[in-house]
Amino acid sequence: MLNFAIQTARDAGRILMERQGRSLQVSNKGDIDLVTEADLAAEKLIIERINTYYPRHAILAEESGISSGSQAANDSEWRWIIDPLDGTTNYAHGYPCFCVSIALERAGRIEIGVVYNPVSNELFAAERGQGATLNDRSVRVSEIEDLNRAMLCTGFPYDVRERPDFARYFSSFTMRAQAVRRDGSAALDLAYIACGRFDGFWEDGLNPWDVAAGLLLIEEAGGRISTFSGAALNIYNPEVLASNGLVHEAMMEVLNM
Repeated sequence: MLNFAIQTARDAGRILMERQGRSLQVSNKGDIDLVTEADLAAEKLIIERINTYYPRHAILAEESGISSGSQAANDSEWRWIIDPLDGTTNYAHGYPCFCVSIALERAGRIEIGVVYNPVSNELFAAERGQGATLNDRSVRVSEIEDLNRAMLCTGFPYDVRERPDFARYFSSFTMRAQAVRRDGSAALDLAYIACGRFDGFWEDGLNPWDVAAGLLLIEEAGGRISTFSGAALNIYNPEVLASNGLVHEAMMEVLNM
């Protein structure tokens, strides 16, 4: 099933690249939350592929929600969690930072995670117990131990204007870390932690499809992912703290000041 997820992510990424730069139909799901025809086309491909090869599996997709299928699929312990275009605002503005994210959950536990960046042709993949890879090469989290030497990343949730703590967190980490970045794609941010490019990540306001694949990538690469308080992460909880594990406690201290 990992190879299936990899090929499907690559094919969805090809759709995104084919449509990039064209005049796109863009609509708003919220005040600043966008959806493009490319999101919908890529998601359609992924869902059709899953329904063809795994018709008894359930699907949770960003644009379609929980898919309606056979009763067997709705009752299945297997569920595909997909984001056909993470970084839609970037994509709509021509900023080349976006990806396809596909995860497979079994009885509440992520078993497969794939994040594909079609701009750089970088494919991050993990299968539980088998480690994490970038373009078929094993990756590990960074070895940075001190927060003041760490490069962190975060995201601005679509309801950021309703989250007064966000500015405080951002200011606190900016003063304590070596650098803080915001690229606009949570799935890529998590993948970059898995391969050691970033040392830590925090965001409140995420959805399951933003986190599912990245969670497994980080765990399989030797990192840690939790809530802000350090509790085990439930992908259906919007609060996410991820790191190489070595700066996790220090980040928790900042978030709980």
